[in-house]
Amino acid sequence: MKLVRKGKISYMQPDWAAETAVQAGFTTRNGGVSRPPYNSLNLAYNTEDARHNVEGNRSTLTRAFDLHPHQLLTVKQVHGTDILVIDQPNHDLSHFLTVASDAIITNQPGFMFGVLVADCFPILLHDPAKRVGAAVHAGWRGAASGLLGKTVEAMQTNFGCRPENLLAAIGPGIAAHEYEVDRAVRDAFRQGSGHWQQIAQETSLGKWQLDLQRSCLLQLQEVGIPAASIGVVEECTCCHREMFFSYRRDKGITGRQIGFMVL
Repeated sequence: MKLVRKGKISYMQPDWAAETAVQAGFTTRNGGVSRPPYNSLNLAYNTEDARHNVEGNRSTLTRAFDLHPHQLLTVKQVHGTDILVIDQPNHDLSHFLTVASDAIITNQPGFMFGVLVADCFPILLHDPAKRVGAAVHAGWRGAASGLLGKTVEAMQTNFGCRPENLLAAIGPGIAAHEYEVDRAVRDAFRQGSGHWQQIAQETSLGKWQLDLQRSCLLQLQEVGIPAASIGVVEECTCCHREMFFSYRRDKGITGRQIGFMVL
């Protein structure tokens, strides 16, 4: 994973993206027009940032990849398990803004799609053989419910993708040492995707440090994606104020970066 500068923006690029016919990566917070506390490349409408700032930032992002702002597809993320599958051309992507979903899968080229985050983990999946891509939003609810495995299964069902052929990238999110959770989160993992003993460390009675990045990594490997095919951004969003927005660090008043792909 390397930091790439493109136009006014900078983003973390998976190694495999430079070797395939896709544009993919994870933006930093820099290169936009938003004022504090949303400075500067806030890409989310569901904040208190002025809408014209967000529109300007989304335009800056898309134009860096020779696209128009209307060619950026994001959805209404709700920490659920619904997956949006796009298998035919769409001339108007704006209506997807109100579609409740936490993963997007498509085989359609020529537009940018992605998930917005500020501590949750953005995960990108790509099948170069089938020319299919996916973007997944994984907070603790998504991780506990096995959303990554469900996304890979949907790629198999809808497009015939094989897990062993997939390339993956886990973007920047909150590290375990900054992320303390309670019994409700523990119970969700125990009842859901498992791996609790491998991703959590008890810090005090009823409190644990949760390693969401490791949870995502284990789930990707569990469904058959080779470890060598998974890239990881090591930087913690909470620790690196100069690079990333962080919901926990900034007590909810912050912007969002994006994990994106263009086929």
